[in-house]
Amino acid sequence: MTMRERIMAGKLFTDECEGLPQERLEAKMRMKAFNDLAPDQGEEKAALMKEIFGKDVQAWIEPPFYFCYGRHISLGEGCYLNVNCNFIDDGQIQIGDHVMFGPAVTITTVGHPVNPKMREYMYTDPVKIGNNCWIGANAVICPGVTIGDNSVIGAGSVVIHDVPANTVAAGNPCRIIREIGEKDQIYYYKDRKIDPQDLEEEKSLRK
Repeated sequence: MTMRERIMAGKLFTDECEGLPQERLEAKMRMKAFNDLAPDQGEEKAALMKEIFGKDVQAWIEPPFYFCYGRHISLGEGCYLNVNCNFIDDGQIQIGDHVMFGPAVTITTVGHPVNPKMREYMYTDPVKIGNNCWIGANAVICPGVTIGDNSVIGAGSVVIHDVPANTVAAGNPCRIIREIGEKDQIYYYKDRKIDPQDLEEEKSLRK
């Protein structure tokens, strides 16, 4: 088994061999180039995103954006990443379609043994986020977490356990607050009702 295979298998590893340092350096150079782009350099941004993720990506990423490798991140269509998101992708990060990330969200797939004599070693555990999720500002998603479709993670949460689909979860540690239900079909925020006529007016302003 190679070191790269050990990483993806969740075994203890170190990352100073098999060309891994050079791969991270090249990724950091792409990251710097992306973060240095002017807001009106859309074509250059799209080209760099293809290099970062290893394929065409239909997403909007507000720089600065930070990562280790980039190519271990699978980003679905229509995703939005606000500023200062930090994805530690030594392991795989799988993100579904139409996921929104607030500012300064951290996803980490890597950890170290608690035993101080073993601290030089690392291990990975993949993170999976379903479709149509909303991850609030400054949330931290820890190794091995799965978040189900449509769920909301409150700002500042530290997510150490799986979050089921169609739920609102928040806190440190993050816990389920409630299910997404009928009330959410009526109200969009506190006592503010969803008004079909108001939505039609909003749509007319887009023309």
